[in-house]
Amino acid sequence: MKKILLASALMFSAFSFAQIDFRSTRFGVKAGGNYSGVKNAHNPSGPRYSFQAGVLALIPMGKENQFFLQPEILYYGAGETGKDKNAKGVDGYNALYANDYISVPVFFKGYFSEDESEFFGMVGPRFNFLISQKTENAPLTRPYYDHNVTDPAYPEISGKANSFNFGVGVGIGYSYKRQLELSVNYDFGLSNTYPKLKETWTKSADTGKSKSEQVLSVSLSYIFE
Repeated sequence: MKKILLASALMFSAFSFAQIDFRSTRFGVKAGGNYSGVKNAHNPSGPRYSFQAGVLALIPMGKENQFFLQPEILYYGAGETGKDKNAKGVDGYNALYANDYISVPVFFKGYFSEDESEFFGMVGPRFNFLISQKTENAPLTRPYYDHNVTDPAYPEISGKANSFNFGVGVGIGYSYKRQLELSVNYDFGLSNTYPKLKETWTKSADTGKSKSEQVLSVSLSYIFE
């Protein structure tokens, strides 16, 4: 909560010193691929490949055509699998721990110049709201329990994901005529994805640490005139 309040205070301070022109807001659509993992969670641990898709708004900040606020609303796939390249054949290698969210990032976006076609950078908080969680082929540590189901009554087994996650994202990209944009983003989770996950089920000594969900993504945006 303290991290959320601090991020909100920083954003409010930035807005106080910037002239935001909501009347000139442009809207767009965005889609891309996600490469995700969860640190200190399951063992074996490998990446999950998923996608994101949704809408964005581009809101000018200041009179120059260079700095913007870019909030987004996205379907956002994350989580992990057991496909560690060094764990082939190990119990849990075919596991899937899929977390799907409605994600609301709020980026401060700056183009490197006022040119129509230009590189840009972006940074800001990301708020993830869990809409579904799926677990398949989790390691069998108790033969009488079905590990293909995430049971809320037994969150220590495969981990009941938090209904809300908070993180910070950074990215860089290229804009073609301020309309078609390609970007690469890295999102680092600051909250604990699986707060009740137990070491006895994950077979990992790191389970007691905070389980940070991290996502590398490549996306394409189209911004309407």
